Amino acid sequence: MTTISCKIPEKLDAALEATAARRGVSKSQIVRESIENTVNGRKRIQLSAYDVMKSACGIIRSGHKDLASNPKHMKGFGRD
Repeated sequence: MTTISCKIPEKLDAALEATAARRGVSKSQIVRESIENTVNGRKRIQLSAYDVMKSACGIIRSGHKDLASNPKHMKGFGRD
């Protein structure tokens, strides 16, 4: 395996280190994957929570348009 070196900003290094720690792999592994994806034309798509759950949004119907606007539905909310 060939070794290369490059300079990156401290903020990017911190993000790289956090990602590596979260995934339990080395920073080198993250960099190798990123280079491979770039060279092969693949991009990692980051989905939002909405993108993941949009098919389920609005499937539950309570019959009430806005539960928070009716004090009757909020009675006892937040109390043990």
